[in-house]
Formats: sequence, C-alpha cells, structure tokens
Amino acid sequence: MPNFGGIFDPPSIEKRIEEIDKEATAPDFWNDQHRAQKMMSERKTLEDRLSAWNSLESRLSDLAELIELYSPDDAEYSGLRADAQRLSRDLARFELQQVLSEPDDRSGCFIDIHSGAGGTEACDWAEMILRMYLRWCESSGYSAHIIEITAGDEAGIKSATIEVDGNYAYGYLKSEIGIHRLVRISPFDSNSRRHTSFASVFVYPQVEEAADIEINEEDLRIDTYRAGGHGGQHVNKTDSAVRITHIPSGIVVQCQSERSQHKNRLAALKVLMARLKQKQDEELAEERAEMESKKKKIEWGSQIRSYVLHPYNMVKDLRTGAETSNTRAVLDGDLDDFMRAFLLQ
Repeated sequence: MPNFGGIFDPPSIEKRIEEIDKEATAPDFWNDQHRAQKMMSERKTLEDRLSAWNSLESRLSDLAELIELYSPDDAEYSGLRADAQRLSRDLARFELQQVLSEPDDRSGCFIDIHSGAGGTEACDWAEMILRMYLRWCESSGYSAHIIEITAGDEAGIKSATIEVDGNYAYGYLKSEIGIHRLVRISPFDSNSRRHTSFASVFVYPQVEEAADIEINEEDLRIDTYRAGGHGGQHVNKTDSAVRITHIPSGIVVQCQSERSQHKNRLAALKVLMARLKQKQDEELAEERAEMESKKKKIEWGSQIRSYVLHPYNMVKDLRTGAETSNTRAVLDGDLDDFMRAFLLQ
C-alpha cells in the first residue's frame, strides 16, 4: 500500500487513539465539556481514517491474490479489471482526504458568489457559477441550500450565499476561492460580440462549536425587508428577509430563503458566526490571512480560472495548469480534477 508521502501513518494514528482513550478515563475528563467533545470528535475522525485504510488494504490484498489465479484470457479477468479501477478511484479519494487535514477541512461551509466587472454579462456569469456549484454538490452527495440571493438588474444575480452541509465540504471547496473569468459570445449583445466577464467566489467553514465566538446583541444592527427576485410566491408579501450588520467588524450578512423572519434571523446569525470565526482564524494564523488576500479586485489579471467558450472551448486553472476542453461538463459541476490538482499541488 502507498503511504502518500508520509501524510498517512497508521501506527501514529493508533497511538493517538490510545492516548485519547487513556485521557478519557480520567475522572475529570468531562468537566471541560468543550475540550472533551473536541477530543472525542478527533478520535472518531482518526478511527474513520484508520478503518478506511484497513478496508482499502484488505481490498488490495484480495485483488492481488485473485489476479494471480487468472490470466488475461479468462472471462473473470474483465471483472477484476473493473474492481481494480474502482479501487484506484477509492485510493485517489482517500489520498485527497489525507491532504485535507486542517481543523476546518471536515466542516460544512458557506460559498459567497459576487458578480464583478462586466455588467449584465457578469450577473449572468455569477448565476452560471451558482448553478455549477449546486450541481457539484448534488453529484458529490452534499446538501446545498441557497440562503441569500440578489437578482441582477436585467438578468442573472449580483450575489448569492450557499450553505453546504457534509463532511469535507470546506476541504474540497476552499480550492475554489478566487476570481473566475468567462469569455464567450454575449447572448445579450445584438451584434454577437465576444465579452469577458468576472465573478468572485469565497468559501468559509461553518462553525460547529460556538464556544470560541461571542456576539453581543449591542454590536448588532438587525434590519428586516421584503425579499426580492428569486424565492417563490411568498417573496415581497412580508418583511421576512433579515439583514444583520456586525458593527465592530463591519460584516454584513443576510438571509431571505425562509418564510419566517425568525428562521431567517437564525440562519443569518449562523452565517455571521462562521464569518466571525473565519476572521478570527485569519487574524491568528498567517495562512488564513493569505486566504483572505485572495479576495482581489474582481477584474482582469486576478483570476484563478478561465472558462473560454469562444473562439474555442477550454477551462484552465491558472494556478495548477489543469485544463479541459469539456466546458459543458465543468459548467455542469464536474470540478473534481481541478480541485484535486490544486489540493495535491
């Protein structure tokens, strides 16, 4: 079995599990609930990784034995090839998850999308980006929910926030932070000229434990308003949408996806908590500050990925060099190769 460059070490993981189990037997272990829960969560993560490794190792051993029993001319051999391909795919996924070892990587996340330079074109592009991530979440088994969306003046969207639930959602999607550039023949140009549009994507993890974040009610300005644009028949009938401004940090969040003002308020507070946690992490850790610096001006020269639909078809990641001519598949959410190239770089 590969060891993925030393980033996965079963003996070390087994030793750490033993250390946690020993500490958990102490009479005062549960006196500090926050610390105890974090340690038990760590134990479960380590145990899951070790179990997955053992399963892969067993499958590889069984497959190697079966291959020795058959020749390429045997009818059963084609089935073994299919098993080998599945094992290779699962090994690749396991390898990628070993790279996702930061504390927040296993968390769910929020995705912020904003249209940039390009007017109506950029708003339409931002809506295409929104659809792309919703399709990726669907095909990857993640639950995605739009909690805020602002329609463009003529078409598309100016901004949107998506909540994504599931293990490793943040770990995978953090690779998408940056400016995304589209080149195509404009469907809004009567002269069918080529246009370039930009949209920004920012991703931050959900906060599972609020113990580290304190929010004072006096620091909040809460406004209610009638939701506009997408949202169903209840939109514009009641002041159910909620906008919360955290005065000390200047962070503004809003939610309009629920019929109830109370539910929208709770959802907005959840987003605010995550934004404040992310800001705190960025201030405490230099690598988090580097992530924040990726939110550059949304225009030419600061993009991480280009999507060209004319005069040829090409999607290219400018950070890794990964590219494909199958633009339709990418816009339908086939992003795994780009994510993998970035995370393993």
